Amino acid sequence: MKSIFLSSILSLTLLVGCGTSDQETFEKAMDIHERVITLDTHVDINVNNFTEETNYTQRLNTQVDLIKMNEGGLDVAWLIVYTGQDTLTEEGYADAYENAISKFDAIERLTTEIAPDQMELATTSEDVRRIVAEGKKVAMIGVENAYPVGEDLSRIEEFYERGARYMSLSHNGHSQFSDSNTGERDDIWLHDGLSELGREAVAEMNRVGMLIDISHPSKKANMETMELSKAPVIASHSSSRAMYDHSRNLSDEELLMLKENGGVVQTVAFRGYVDGEKHAAWQEASRTILEEEAEKLGLKLLGWGDIRDMEEAEREEYMEMYRTAQDNAEPRIENEVNVSNPPVDVSDFIDHLDYMVDLIGVEHVGISSDFDGGGGVYNWMDASETFNVTHELVKRGYSEEEITMIWSGNLLRVLDEAQAIADEL
Repeated sequence: MKSIFLSSILSLTLLVGCGTSDQETFEKAMDIHERVITLDTHVDINVNNFTEETNYTQRLNTQVDLIKMNEGGLDVAWLIVYTGQDTLTEEGYADAYENAISKFDAIERLTTEIAPDQMELATTSEDVRRIVAEGKKVAMIGVENAYPVGEDLSRIEEFYERGARYMSLSHNGHSQFSDSNTGERDDIWLHDGLSELGREAVAEMNRVGMLIDISHPSKKANMETMELSKAPVIASHSSSRAMYDHSRNLSDEELLMLKENGGVVQTVAFRGYVDGEKHAAWQEASRTILEEEAEKLGLKLLGWGDIRDMEEAEREEYMEMYRTAQDNAEPRIENEVNVSNPPVDVSDFIDHLDYMVDLIGVEHVGISSDFDGGGGVYNWMDASETFNVTHELVKRGYSEEEITMIWSGNLLRVLDEAQAIADEL
């Protein structure tokens, strides 16, 4: 049984003074949350948090660690091997590969040396169910940006053998495999979709059983990928473009083709993709409060470039004062800003999920956070608040069977299907 600490207590607090039906809904949500396997397909990592001295067994200044996962009842976290886009050169590929391997090594260290009694790496749906039944948390691996593969497609199988079960062909910037969604900024494209190497990569990922992630590539690349792929694809962290027009969200045309492909879109709780205007208004009002609190401390807020250029001692002093200003601003933001300029919250997030369920069916929609990569919405700002998502789904009328599908069933299904197709190939 999973332990759910009610820091989700936020939800409980909201029920004080509410009617019997609200209490019944809350208790029903708690029961369902206890039974379902909750799975988040996108959690970014920093290798500095995977050492003997600093690691996920501790309460870190991160949105995800083992303590927060236990508090919120989050069972499965896909830890991300992310590499930013750089030049399409042998030197660039070599540096990216080294970066990727350092993250594979970090995840292996966590699950085999640091906390094997608390978290285990899963590579199959059977692994997930077994590990959860044993009372442990589950780590899975996704690769964000195939750039580290370079032009050596054998690295796809190498990454698969290291535990990776999905990979995106590009990130923010055109890769050797695929155009990125960022081409919409200036209408400059490198491949007009996939490159020839990208088409070969699709076939190779199908062959080894690795899911193809369409969250970051361009629309044209995504449509071509879904046409070519023999296995279902996933969008590991994207929401609906019809609900909010951002190039990182998927259009109805892409979503309908994803349904035809048999894939899953993992609705992402990234405020700027859920409702960018609402988030910008909240940010501006919150920034004003933070500046006022900083001024009381004699602190002038600086940009990251200026902070990075500081000497280490000066930077540490600045960050300590900055954190104090943040702490002082927090209650004011809660009591002043959140009333006049409410933040993007779990309800806004589930609006996207509702839309996509209505469009393509509940069997093609899942959940992701993009925690520690900028993700999070009010009431699901870290893993400790995961219950609030289930609570909102119950309030919307989703059944336990549907919630099970949304939280993990759909994703585990496509994982199984990709492996079955690989076995056939």
